[in-house]
Amino acid sequence: METTATSGRVRQLAEATPAGRDRYVDLLRVASLGTVVLGHWLMAAVSTGADGTGADGQVEVGNLLAVVPELQLLTWALQIMPVFFFVGGFAHALSYRSLRARTDSGQLYPAFLRARLQRLLRPTIAFVLLWGAAALALQLLGAGGGLLDVALRLVAQPLWFIGIYLAMVAFTPPLLKAHERWGWGVFGALVGAAGTVDLLRFALGVPYVEFLNFAFVWLAVHQLGFLRADGRLRVRGVPAALAACGLAGAVALVTYGPYPLSMVGMPGERVSNMAPPTFALLCHGLWLVGAVELVRRPVTGWLQRPRVWRGVIAASGIAMTAFLWHLTAMLGVYGALLALDVRLPAPASGGWWAQVPVRLAAAALVTALLVAAFRRFERPAAAPTAHTGSGPLAAVGVTLCLFGVLGLSMVGFGGLLEGRTAVLIAVPVSAPVAVGMV
Repeated sequence: METTATSGRVRQLAEATPAGRDRYVDLLRVASLGTVVLGHWLMAAVSTGADGTGADGQVEVGNLLAVVPELQLLTWALQIMPVFFFVGGFAHALSYRSLRARTDSGQLYPAFLRARLQRLLRPTIAFVLLWGAAALALQLLGAGGGLLDVALRLVAQPLWFIGIYLAMVAFTPPLLKAHERWGWGVFGALVGAAGTVDLLRFALGVPYVEFLNFAFVWLAVHQLGFLRADGRLRVRGVPAALAACGLAGAVALVTYGPYPLSMVGMPGERVSNMAPPTFALLCHGLWLVGAVELVRRPVTGWLQRPRVWRGVIAASGIAMTAFLWHLTAMLGVYGALLALDVRLPAPASGGWWAQVPVRLAAAALVTALLVAAFRRFERPAAAPTAHTGSGPLAAVGVTLCLFGVLGLSMVGFGGLLEGRTAVLIAVPVSAPVAVGMV
């Protein structure tokens, strides 16, 4: 019954799609999250014992890209989060302008936050509370060790993306106002600021300055979404210039600078392009945005097919839930294999590659089951008849939520009762404190 009703809703939404809707943006949103999920499933390298034989019974979780460094070049395609943030900028600009035209100025900011964050935070809160309760119950029961400890740490890591996205929504009003006055100049200023931060970091050794690029790098990509909303990325030659300059810059920085090849974080590396973001990652984002804009026209034509568009709508309705729970599913599959005494071969060995299709199919199946259980939280709640609330209070709320989500992504759900902490911008944060902030 649920499947039939969902199919009917998808068909109704597809048939009611306005003629002027930018379907390509919806596809980019779904495809970017799907690519991240697939990348995480592929990169996870779980084995038993130091040599993968299970001789000592120890569970080890590594990264395939660390085992086979040559595969790090794949991150230049699989690290697609810049595209999601670019799409976010586009959507935020349209949403804010629409609300600005019909909302009292005193209620505009809380109304905008509510409109943009409801479908993001409802499934996130459900995820945080359910995993927090499970982690507390497991600790009280004395369960732990092996893959469980790893899971309690890893499942929260993707929440960093939620935290960055919250910051983008929070800064949209002032940055959009600046964009409407100076256009490309705001984007150029953010790019220049990101480059200056790396110069101070690597050339002059200024401490802690690198953390500023959490804002400058991602907000620069986000600003490209504003430019797209104004049609400025559709000017002939602009997408090609972005792609060419971004790719050339990334290649030059990785080849001659202190930047690693991988565009995702690697265990034990001295410099990461991701945490905090570097100018090389910004160049990577520019080339990706340029590349996806270059293929916009033919893909948009393909999206006019009813069956294709219904698929995009269906995926859009569950994308955030699937993203939140996909690591839970993957680690659950590995846990089941260990419980069944299935040998986990050494990562990147022949046996390991032979198991990949089975593990991916199993992870997809478990994710589908989790989505079926929790998708209700991603459905939009009924809109309030009137918007109430204060702008300053809304700003405090989104700030607390932002730091809580980022802190939880760093500390994980382990050690709730021991007060285990992680350092978030020089401030120790424990999991209970992070959950409370959210």
